[in-house]
Amino acid sequence: MTKIQTSKTKRLNEILSIVKLFALLFSGVGLYVSTYGKTEGGSSSLLAPISLMAIFALIYIFWSNVSLKNLEQKHVKLIQYIENYLFVLIFAAVIFYSGAFESKNKFLFLFIIISSSIQLGMRAGLTTACVSSAIVLGFDLIGGQGLVVNTFFEADLVIAALFIIMAWLIGHYVNIEKEFFERMENLAHTDELTGLYNHRYFYDTLRENIRYNKKARSLSLVFLDVDSFKYYNDLFGHQKGDSVLIDIAEILQKNVRPTDVVARYAGDEFAILMPEVDEEEAVKTAEKIRRQIEEKRFDGQENMPDRNLTVSVGVSVYPHKASSEHALIKSADDALYRAKFFNKNRVESYISILDALKEDIEEEHIDLVTSMKTLITIINSKDRYTYGHVERVVIYAKMFADYLGLSPEDKNTLIYGAYMHDLGKINIPEEVLNKQMPLTKDEWEMIKMHPANGVKIVEPVNPLKSTIPIILHHHERYDGTGYPDRLKGEEIPYLARVLTVIDSFDAMTFKRSYNEKKTYDDAIAEIRACKGAQFDPDLVEKFIAAFEKNRDRIAEL
Repeated sequence: MTKIQTSKTKRLNEILSIVKLFALLFSGVGLYVSTYGKTEGGSSSLLAPISLMAIFALIYIFWSNVSLKNLEQKHVKLIQYIENYLFVLIFAAVIFYSGAFESKNKFLFLFIIISSSIQLGMRAGLTTACVSSAIVLGFDLIGGQGLVVNTFFEADLVIAALFIIMAWLIGHYVNIEKEFFERMENLAHTDELTGLYNHRYFYDTLRENIRYNKKARSLSLVFLDVDSFKYYNDLFGHQKGDSVLIDIAEILQKNVRPTDVVARYAGDEFAILMPEVDEEEAVKTAEKIRRQIEEKRFDGQENMPDRNLTVSVGVSVYPHKASSEHALIKSADDALYRAKFFNKNRVESYISILDALKEDIEEEHIDLVTSMKTLITIINSKDRYTYGHVERVVIYAKMFADYLGLSPEDKNTLIYGAYMHDLGKINIPEEVLNKQMPLTKDEWEMIKMHPANGVKIVEPVNPLKSTIPIILHHHERYDGTGYPDRLKGEEIPYLARVLTVIDSFDAMTFKRSYNEKKTYDDAIAEIRACKGAQFDPDLVEKFIAAFEKNRDRIAEL
């Protein structure tokens, strides 16, 4: 139930509670009048009916304000049915006590007929009206058996008709209002083009799922982005592009459960919320969808850069990889960007090196590590190259560490250093990071400060202190012309020399704003040309050997 529905239902129930409370008070008045009229003085027998109605009123006030709050929605309607028919019985008893067929309190049934029609719809209202009519007319038939002309029955036929007409009119209006509300709500929650849920509904549902996920059940989030969609739109026009989005939306809906929520998250980006689905199952579903989209024939796809229209997919899971709705969205978005950077048309699950690091550090430093993770996210948003670069450098670091036979401690130090080596870029303006023209002297000095700035961020965390030499010296050159300390040869820490080769190789093989990318073979040739000048000669040959051993796997990045 949406917030609007919840608010509307709550206010409606509050109004109807007041109506029913007044009905109880009118019942008390009816009992008082009938008692006072039959008893001389009237005061002695007044206490019983008034006390009874007061007790009923207090019970109802407690019931309407407390009991239903702790019930699930599916049980509320059942309780409301029971409550309404208890009122019918109470009114029948009041009418019987106040004169049965002669009673002037038969109008009391109108209160519950109106309440039933508004609260539960036309069918419940008509049923209540028929039951109430049967009770009124039953009293007339039984009580008026000795009468020559039963005028009470004739008059009450009009009341019975009024009951039924009132229930039908109010119930019909409620149904029309409900249909209109649902239609408006559907328009508010639906993407007009694809028929999927929209961005707003996605967020509302995500928030609701996490808020009521008291048993820490898995909630998987899948983000999908159409690869090179802008190119397709520019090439064929928005109508063709819209047709692609509609086709992809149909594929998504065919491959999810009825309980899953599929939404158009942005222009060419889709989201799937999968309650009670773990990461493994979510990845299987995502891979199935990716494959079906890859295999589908879209008009003009042969003119695309990869001669096909595909999607990149990111997957994350709450609460195992994210502790809040915002963390879940961010982690799925990070996984999506990894898929985009690693050659597109693939499914990536969220992983974080710093998340793994948290298991090995003291509790007092966890917040600092989390802050570093946030800083890296900010850098990524300023310079998208940095994100792909860091992720690839980490992969190269794992590969090279295995080839070199590094100890587990040195391997972890190299990996953590690779992940955080550009952390100091947080202080560099976005326009400098992405500048296509040559840097000014001041801008270059700013760039050269990022290793030292990165060290300042890492220093407070004891388990990360071993990465400081890597972060500080990964831009030193073997011939002593690097920065910040112009160290030479083996003065440069060994793991920093390892990272320098890796860092430079990746920078050569991926396009930067100021530099065209090289082929792997051209990059290898340049690294060889620079050994002894920029790079440790021994590490150059070992890196090339490690690369050749893993070339096929690296080509997929």
